Amino acid sequence: MKLSEIKKHLETLEAVNFMLPDGSFVPEYFHVTEVGLITKNFIDCGGTVRKETVVNFQLWDANDYDHRLKPGKLLSIIALSEKVLGIEDYEIEVEYQDTTIGKYDLGFNGQNFQLINKQTTCLAKEQCGIPSEKQKVNLTEITTNNANSCTPGAGCC
Repeated sequence: MKLSEIKKHLETLEAVNFMLPDGSFVPEYFHVTEVGLITKNFIDCGGTVRKETVVNFQLWDANDYDHRLKPGKLLSIIALSEKVLGIEDYEIEVEYQDTTIGKYDLGFNGQNFQLINKQTTCLAKEQCGIPSEKQKVNLTEITTNNANSCTPGAGCC
């Protein structure tokens, strides 16, 4: 989800809720402790220089159980971040600590924001010799051409 999308959603919501990949929720008394711009410059395993930039939201929950972040307040935090840091309409990455700090993509299901597990991948598969995935076919889906097939008792096996 891009920054412009979260802003549109926040304008229509009464509460800000983040759902974890397992269906549970970040406690409703969470804080957004950071809104930042993260740029990663790197070289992939094939030698290609790459650059990724994301808007980062860091979520944190403490023992202040009466705290509730309202959509308007989050919109004002985003606006200040855009102004001060020069943030543009990049994809959003969310950091949240469970047993360790996790990084998530962000989705929306019409009512709640969804933290979506991120996956690693090789960006230069053609350079690494990684075979492409073989197509999986159920044997029951294979059609036979009678002229080139062998049937029981036909003596071709």
